[in-house]
Amino acid sequence: MSDNNDLNQKQRELQALKAKVAALEHELADEPMIPPDWTPAKFYSGYYVTVGFILGGFAAMVSLLFNVIGSTVAGKHSLEIIRVYLTFPLGERALPLGNQNADSAFVISDGTILALGCCLYIGTGMVLGSLFHTVICRFAEHKSLAVRLILGSVLGAVVWFVNYYLILSWLQPALFGGNWIANNEYLPWWVALATHLVFGWSMAVMAPFGAYVPYRRPTAA
Repeated sequence: MSDNNDLNQKQRELQALKAKVAALEHELADEPMIPPDWTPAKFYSGYYVTVGFILGGFAAMVSLLFNVIGSTVAGKHSLEIIRVYLTFPLGERALPLGNQNADSAFVISDGTILALGCCLYIGTGMVLGSLFHTVICRFAEHKSLAVRLILGSVLGAVVWFVNYYLILSWLQPALFGGNWIANNEYLPWWVALATHLVFGWSMAVMAPFGAYVPYRRPTAA
């Protein structure tokens, strides 16, 4: 008799355990097995700085192409801005670079130095691109193209003024004994300003391509 009671008790315990397992399985089925889609709580600065670094390279290429065409039309060396740009690390020796009648003052060829100067120019644009893209998207990401162009123009003008007249105008003479970048004889102020404006406009046009779009996992129908 006692054996029957023990068997019945074990069967009841087994049924209770099965019911508990079924309840737990039902609760787990109702809860999502994957975490919800992540969205930033505020402006995603890290993303825009990173994307701006890439877009800045393209904007620098556009501004460089603008200068190449403009210099050629004006009858100057096609990479005139690169020669002036290279006076910061090389001094006055960078100005004759690329002239066929001038003796090179460097061991490597002038063409190689100018190519490195172009890479340095684009690299500088990538750094500035992080600033431009972050600011433009922070204040005008969902605004019209006209608003973004105005903001890009303001940023370009401010960066031009700060770089040329608040930094390079005294830093280059202090380091290299001459002022070539901010000197209108070598690089007219309006050419430098136009270069920065073209860069800012390019960043404004490309801003929508670098907008952050949260990833959404596909759901079953």
